Amino acid sequence: MKLFTHPGASSLSVHVLLREIGLPFELEVVNVTAKTRPDGSDYRQAAPRGMVPLLVLDDGTALTENVVIAQFLCDRAERHDLMPAPGTIARYRVMEWQSYVAAELHKSFVPLNWPIDDAMRGLVMDRITGRLAFVERDMIGPFLTGETFTAADAYFFVIASWTRFYGIPTASLPRVAALLSRIADRPSVRAALTAEGRGMVDLSAPVPQP
Repeated sequence: MKLFTHPGASSLSVHVLLREIGLPFELEVVNVTAKTRPDGSDYRQAAPRGMVPLLVLDDGTALTENVVIAQFLCDRAERHDLMPAPGTIARYRVMEWQSYVAAELHKSFVPLNWPIDDAMRGLVMDRITGRLAFVERDMIGPFLTGETFTAADAYFFVIASWTRFYGIPTASLPRVAALLSRIADRPSVRAALTAEGRGMVDLSAPVPQP
């Protein structure tokens, strides 16, 4: 398998899952902004949409979209801790959080990359804080769905950690802050960040650089 990522993008969560699972894979870090691969070629020749993550299987089959790839990998490895078994309510709880992160949190950051004025920037940041406040209220354990780290936590970690990059305060969200710190300490996370670079993922503790 080969995973294409961009430093600190949402693809980092798939990278983390691959390290959690222990499946062998090749990593290629691309510049998704410039749409270039390390050799300077056009990334869109491999990924027509020009986005990450892209997972290419050994038979050449390509998979895109964070949530889909996460479920595929966890199911293939039969890691029901990361993605509970099909048909169980526990699985739908993980998928519920994955969908929330994708639809309500991840996309809320997009306008911060546009040329917007301070008033609009404030509105966007308030929206993000509001979305995180729901997480603060509704997470049911040390992780989003309880006592176990799941694919939803991996995705949430990447997106929610962008708050530091954009200077969005989280002092009013102690449970969210504790969750981010808890996940940041996982060996899989630190190894993935070392391998691909931080990008917009800003942690309070240094991550070794290669």
